[in-house]
Amino acid sequence: MIKTYRKTATIKAEQFDGSKRMAKRYGAELYSESGYGYAVVEGEPDGDGYVIDTPEGELLLRTGDWIATGVNGEHWPISDDVFRKTYSELPVIPRVWADTIEEYKANHYRLSEIFTEWDCSYGWQELIARAWLDGYQVEENK
Repeated sequence: MIKTYRKTATIKAEQFDGSKRMAKRYGAELYSESGYGYAVVEGEPDGDGYVIDTPEGELLLRTGDWIATGVNGEHWPISDDVFRKTYSELPVIPRVWADTIEEYKANHYRLSEIFTEWDCSYGWQELIARAWLDGYQVEENK
């Protein structure tokens, strides 16, 4: 019987801009210089894509693809259309809410108890629930 699963790990990702600086940061090299020979990659400014080393071997990286970094620091390319269908950015919440979520989780409270303890509008409830379940980013102080 086939069951349905969801991904539970969060990743960091950055959209590849095709620059040599960004390629160097991720250890990617031009396909034509990688030892695999020259191949024209449609959509690349010079017709040549990059190759990035992944746990599954070297994979082609094109401008516009996303470079994902996993929980063990590994990198892999994800095409833009697949990335946008699969991932969504974590919600950004104020430090006070992040501290509250961590405190409630550490003390084994339920999510619903935040809403009975704190008076917050529906918009905040949805954001806090997403942060509780999926993880979050803390809002930077300006």
